[in-house]
Amino acid sequence: MLRKKIKDDGILRLIPKRKKGILRLIFSRIFLIALLVLLQISILVSIYQFFLDFMPQIRLLMGIFTIIMIFYLFNCKMDSSAKLSWLIIIMIFPVPGAILLGFIQSDTGHLAIKKRVAYLIAETKRKLPHNKGILARKEVRSSGIDDLCFYLNRTGCFPIYENIYTEYFPSGESKFERLIEELYKAEKFIFIEYFILDEGYMWGKILEILRDKAAKGVEVRVMYDAMCEMSTLTHDYPSRMERLGIKCKAFSPIMPFLSTYYNYRDHRKILVIDGKTAFNGGVNFADEYINRKERFGHWKDAAVMIKGDAVRSFTLMFLQMWNISEKKPEWDKWLEPVEPIGKFDGYVLPYADCPLDDEKVGENVYMDILNRATSYVHIMTPYLILDGELENSLKFAAERGIDVRIILPGIPDKKAAYSLAKTHYKSLVRAGVKIYEYTPGFVHSKIFVCDDEKAVVGTINLDYRSLYHHFECATYMYKTECIESIEEDFQETLKKCRQVTPETIKKEKLYYKIVGQFLKLIAPLF
Repeated sequence: MLRKKIKDDGILRLIPKRKKGILRLIFSRIFLIALLVLLQISILVSIYQFFLDFMPQIRLLMGIFTIIMIFYLFNCKMDSSAKLSWLIIIMIFPVPGAILLGFIQSDTGHLAIKKRVAYLIAETKRKLPHNKGILARKEVRSSGIDDLCFYLNRTGCFPIYENIYTEYFPSGESKFERLIEELYKAEKFIFIEYFILDEGYMWGKILEILRDKAAKGVEVRVMYDAMCEMSTLTHDYPSRMERLGIKCKAFSPIMPFLSTYYNYRDHRKILVIDGKTAFNGGVNFADEYINRKERFGHWKDAAVMIKGDAVRSFTLMFLQMWNISEKKPEWDKWLEPVEPIGKFDGYVLPYADCPLDDEKVGENVYMDILNRATSYVHIMTPYLILDGELENSLKFAAERGIDVRIILPGIPDKKAAYSLAKTHYKSLVRAGVKIYEYTPGFVHSKIFVCDDEKAVVGTINLDYRSLYHHFECATYMYKTECIESIEEDFQETLKKCRQVTPETIKKEKLYYKIVGQFLKLIAPLF
């Protein structure tokens, strides 16, 4: 019998509330996985120690191997900040550090998914038609979007679209309200790909609609990142969903084996309805995102909804991830052309970033905006953990007179990330970048808005995990109607912020200074 629970407020739950306590932790699947992984690490350390104690000649071979790995390090395509971090590790722990570097760089653990993703992207490279007439237009060419579109299509299928309806949501609450309205309209299919699902009011309301739609014959598919199994969902949650008629998958399930596979998480937030409506942005399906539950003060987030042919790009992104584990991928059935819904200003370019190729798509799009800006670039991001290239782009834009402003959290969700962000303050402020901290709470929005003409709303943070290790996606907009709303939201949020100045940097807590400087040595590795 399906274990489900209806709370007093009418929220559907598929799993009962978890009891807290040490016994629940000890007998949990997560504890078992952690125990087995630690056992594997202990065995590897023991083997290494055995060879060092009983076969001194191995030291020479290990030394040669270490030198080879250092030469490799300086000649690979890795970011310079990451190279420096690895060099420090190898200097302190020569042999273990070199072995770990070799293990990670060898694709061990994620070679299969790397090949599968590359195959699926290649299979769909021409699934969506490109409008070459748009790219030939004078305003598009003068803005540089034609070049950006050409770059993006080296890594996937990302057409640029016109006559697309766009609507910006300055909070999780406003997105949730509109999302519910749109879900009720679904007739053919609902595709959901989100980083976090957490049972509560928000997900419960959505789940009720999904259950009812599935019962009426609507194809409902849900995919979430399997890190949820560590905190919010049970391992058998997909089978629980199946009993409601909902197809469900957890991306990259955590198994009791050492692997680099787990480093690549699905951080995307995509919801597609009938191939006609799509939602994208920073808002996950958990109650803190709509401020129904408080964790770090007021939760400030953002999202965007699009209607029209551009939705097919998000449908394709979803299908690429869904079909990683499918034997017979289906494409064309879900990618049918969409009837025009009217005339709308501007252009929309949805795009994705895959961590398994050699392209830093998310970072390069952000740097393209910074480098082409003529007046201002306004940014909201929850994290600021920059590599050298992105930090230089921010500084260069400010130094050539562009008004670069960044809004960050005033109350952090992770003190380590908060400490790392503060290590960049002095350099950026000195260059003229204006940094603000949102005093009411936590900023989770991921937005760039530039010159009243360009904007990006998506899932891509300004940190190493988003830019290097996550599957991400975003909506690039040029001269669309909602760009004015994005800038208005930035200005309204700015009123609730404190500005970072040279004086506030000097008065910063010693804890953040020490922890930040230490973590900066290894930040590129995580």
